[in-house]
Amino acid sequence: MHVFGKNVAKELIFNKKEIKKAYLSKNMIGSDIEKELQNLNVKISYLSKFELDKIDSGNHQGIILEIPDFNYLSESEMFDNLSSNPFILILDHVEDPHNFGAIIRTAEAAGVHYIVIPKNRSVRVNSTVMKTSVGALDNVKIVEITNINNTIKKLKKQGVWIVGTDMEDSVLYDSIDYKMPIALIIGSEGFGMSNLVKKNCDFIARIPMYGKINSLNASVAAGIMIYEVVRQRNSK
Repeated sequence: MHVFGKNVAKELIFNKKEIKKAYLSKNMIGSDIEKELQNLNVKISYLSKFELDKIDSGNHQGIILEIPDFNYLSESEMFDNLSSNPFILILDHVEDPHNFGAIIRTAEAAGVHYIVIPKNRSVRVNSTVMKTSVGALDNVKIVEITNINNTIKKLKKQGVWIVGTDMEDSVLYDSIDYKMPIALIIGSEGFGMSNLVKKNCDFIARIPMYGKINSLNASVAAGIMIYEVVRQRNSK
């Protein structure tokens, strides 16, 4: 896949990640990044801004790197290595890469065991996600699945309780016991959880709202829910 931007490039170089090829604008000649890439024996092509824009129209800052695709885990790999008290985060078709990156960073900090995403109609790991997650990707296991509801049913058979997030037909988020095996579900930015996913939840949690806006950004909601699990699991 292609990733871009100076900060992403510096992170990849610092962590000695595999870089297949680099595309640099000519004004990057003589830069520290160019020198580091040369030291790593990375093949470099020098292109105009127009040519770089044709590869990726994002804010590439004159550098685009070709790296191996992100290594997602399969559903079977997750179930084969499920702990006795798992902490899982399921994203129900979250599409914004900034939200995804922020969620990954929070999940890594909180010790979430797995982040589960559907293969279709969902954001994937890309340059924006890498930039927003600030290095957390190396320490997070992301599982790609075909069908969320099928995965939920399999988790239930393993004794995992499913907690969704919604304002309707719900209880306060901090009234639920999260010390048991848990999978939290965060809905998409525009539509929240799908109706079928909601029906398959054991609990529906709501985060109280005191202003005029009745919903939170997906990454903020995820952060609140994740750290309530952490708080309860670490309380005496």
